[in-house]
Amino acid sequence: MATGDNALKSWEAVRAEAMRCRGCDLYKCATQTVFGEGPLDAGLLFVGEQPGDQEDLAGRPFVGPAGQIFDRALADAGLDRARTYVTNAVKHFKFVRRGKRRIHDKPNGGEIAACRWWLQQELALVRPPLIVALGATAARSLFGKVVTISALRGRGHALPEGEAWVTVHPSFLLRVRDDREAQYARFVEDLARIGERAKALAR
Repeated sequence: MATGDNALKSWEAVRAEAMRCRGCDLYKCATQTVFGEGPLDAGLLFVGEQPGDQEDLAGRPFVGPAGQIFDRALADAGLDRARTYVTNAVKHFKFVRRGKRRIHDKPNGGEIAACRWWLQQELALVRPPLIVALGATAARSLFGKVVTISALRGRGHALPEGEAWVTVHPSFLLRVRDDREAQYARFVEDLARIGERAKALAR
């Protein structure tokens, strides 16, 4: 059996196990586990925070409003999402109810830590040359400690799993009120630099 077939079977087994995860209490209210997706030989692996409302319902990462911005920014940066692996630091949707709406609630340290094992399995299976943390929660999961985007943004950082870069989460661009176009342009610039670095690492 080819190595790729073995990797796919291993990924499918880990994903199936994650669907039954009871490592923290978030599974009790979420619709389902939202595992990562993408080619297992991807040169880029993106880590977001957690599924949102639409991701929780669809069972796929980055398909809601933030995902639409992410897809547009990737395209503007000359990157093809289909050639990247996309996942989240936390695999269940954490929210608070406001009437009929489910409003995003930031995962805490215990929830991030409980889900870190799943992210580590994905990193071990994909073994990407370059890992990208989208936002502070993803960076906390990757680095194993609280970090700030401003301190780490714009350059690579060595981790046991590979080289890591940090930028904002696409949802930040939905919330920002001032200089939204400039913030979006900077995000695209980050992605373009990350793409070039990934190409260099792959050579």
